[in-house]
Amino acid sequence: MALRIVANRPDPAIVGLPWSLPLEEWPDDVVVPLPRGLSRHVVRIVRLGERTYAIKETQEDIAFREYRLLRDLQRMGLPSVVPQGVVAGRTDDAGEELPAALMTEHLRFSLPYRSLFTHGLSPDDVPSLIDAMVVLIVRLHLAGFFWGDVSLSNVLFRRNAGAFSAYLVDAETGELHDTVGDRMREHDITVGCENIFAEIMDLSASGAVPRPIDGLEVIEHLRTQYDALWGELTGVEEFRADEMWRIEQRVERLNDLGFDVDELDIVTDWGGDTVRIQPKVVELGHHRRELQDLTGMSVEDNQARRLLNDLAAYTAHHDLGREDRQVVANRWHTQVYEPIVAMIPPEARGKLEPAEVFHEILVHRWYLSERAGREVDIFETARDYIDTVLTSRPDEALAADE
Repeated sequence: MALRIVANRPDPAIVGLPWSLPLEEWPDDVVVPLPRGLSRHVVRIVRLGERTYAIKETQEDIAFREYRLLRDLQRMGLPSVVPQGVVAGRTDDAGEELPAALMTEHLRFSLPYRSLFTHGLSPDDVPSLIDAMVVLIVRLHLAGFFWGDVSLSNVLFRRNAGAFSAYLVDAETGELHDTVGDRMREHDITVGCENIFAEIMDLSASGAVPRPIDGLEVIEHLRTQYDALWGELTGVEEFRADEMWRIEQRVERLNDLGFDVDELDIVTDWGGDTVRIQPKVVELGHHRRELQDLTGMSVEDNQARRLLNDLAAYTAHHDLGREDRQVVANRWHTQVYEPIVAMIPPEARGKLEPAEVFHEILVHRWYLSERAGREVDIFETARDYIDTVLTSRPDEALAADE
């Protein structure tokens, strides 16, 4: 059988991979030793030139279905890994059929949940991981995606200004619908609670954390946070006609959560005395889009919020409130942000994303200023942070020259 490769952005180097070998037998000169999450399938990570891919063996029909589903999620702007292609028609040297392979691009600066605990996370950070999972699940449900197998193992995490962002990495059991009904949402949450409870218990038993984690407390946090966020994003609110200011208040609350309201359903009763409002279309990325419009930077939403706060402090410090905000943002970007990022030595650029480094420098400045009894200069802070903190951190990305 001839090798068949279906790819949305063909990389000629893919053809040269040892497809006649089962993935578990691929040699070390092909496989990159990056952390991988737990999986029911054999998964290997490879590097071809400047691009890194995760390759998963599975059945051909399942591989093509997941590939197309991931492409749909990408077109919808949802947080998931980027599908590269499917390799089918694989046979070994004896002519025996081998499983098909799904290829996705490796998400830079992302880690599976277990690896995060070898990179400094403690049990106190688990709620932040669950909060990131909740945002991911809610966004998928709002878009009509039924997951079917919610678990920490099916997610990659990226740091997001002291918090985390979660990305779907396994869509094998997923389905796209016009809407996800209450029963399907409840199924996802129930399955997620079961899976995550087992994963947390296994993590505690493995000795990877300094003390046991209360699995029941974790899944209660998951359910409570999911219900609260879903209610805030979709709930109906009713008030008197002379309280129209509550419409703006609802939108502001959603903006504070990082969501933009693209459509709002407003209904009045026959007498016009009562008003009901319900958000119909919401999308995460309020702060990210604002920062991108001002500076062209593309970062996670919490990182964007942190950078926007520093931009506001810069504007106030230099009394630039009457200046054009785009001009001020460009000045901040070129005089503060870019010079600080340039201070990161080449050997430390695989440790954290630049925006996350900047966030940590802002936190570090608060501690230095508290200790010194005065506000410490941002560049002085950056030098101290790089020398005393950043250089001792483990890498979270494959260095360009590795």
